[in-house]
Formats: sequence, structure tokens, C-alpha cells
Amino acid sequence: MNRLEAAYGRLLEAFALVACALVLGMTLMICADVLLRNVRIIPGVAGLEWSNEISEGALYLVTMLTAPWLLRRGQHIRVDVILRAVPKRLGWIFEWVTDILGLACCLLITWYGARAALASFKAGSMSIKTLITPEWWLLSVLPVAFLALSLEMLFRMRRLALAERAPRDDAVSTG
Repeated sequence: MNRLEAAYGRLLEAFALVACALVLGMTLMICADVLLRNVRIIPGVAGLEWSNEISEGALYLVTMLTAPWLLRRGQHIRVDVILRAVPKRLGWIFEWVTDILGLACCLLITWYGARAALASFKAGSMSIKTLITPEWWLLSVLPVAFLALSLEMLFRMRRLALAERAPRDDAVSTG
């Protein structure tokens, strides 16, 4: 199980690297768009009309790709004031409750996201803006990301079961 968890961690790191590449690409694209709008380097080209649309999609992809990685590293949003104020054992129980609720939410979003992506694919729905793309391309990322989050929730629960009966020490906002 430890090897599986380590391999999964490497997969999430690869997702994060892809997200970094997307941010770099998006930055270069926006700079090129601004430059081409303000300096007529290429005759007849006044910016990249599609850059806003690509940036929107890239921001969404970056969010979906990094969410499981951030959860694994304990760098997600976490309100832990109550966990630090209650006895350790009770804080540990609260950790279990939130992990179970988190897993349930992730699985639910995975299910509905997959249904939406499949329905879009079957209907042949298209997103018509500056670019015309199949709608399911972006919709399909949601269930994949939330499936990855679900798996990470299971690994978190395993780590919690094997750890001291106390709240986690990652992402602690109080001393």
C-alpha cells in the first residue's frame, strides 16, 4: 500500500508540473496578446482574439490539476481553530468526520461531473465563442480531478488511521 501511495503522489506531482506549464504558457500568451495589441509587429494582427478564452480554460485546468496535490501536501484551505481547542482524541474524531464528508462530496461531484461530461459528449454539444470546441473537453476534467481528490481522501484516511489519535499537524493556522 505504501508503494501505491508513493506512486500516486508522483502522479499528483506530475499533475502539478503540467499545471505549472499551463501557467507559464498562459503568461507567455497574455504577454504576446498585449504586445501584439500595442505594437504592430505583424501586419493585420492586433492581438490574439482567443487568448481570453484559452486563459479561462487554462485557469480551470490549473485548479483541477493542483487541487489533489494541494490536499496531499496539506496546503488546502483548512479551519483548524476548533481542532486545536478540543481534546486531541475529539479533534482526531473531527478529522475523521470531515474526511468522510469530504470523500462523500468528492465522489458525488465525480459522479455528476461524469454524467454531465458524458451527456455533453453524446449530445455533441459545442462551446461557441471565439473558438469552437466540444463542450465535453473541459467538462471531462472535473470528474477526473474529483476522482483524484477522492483517492487522496482515502489515502488521508489511511494516514489518519495509522497516526497518533490527534488532529493532523499539516496546514495548522494556530500555534
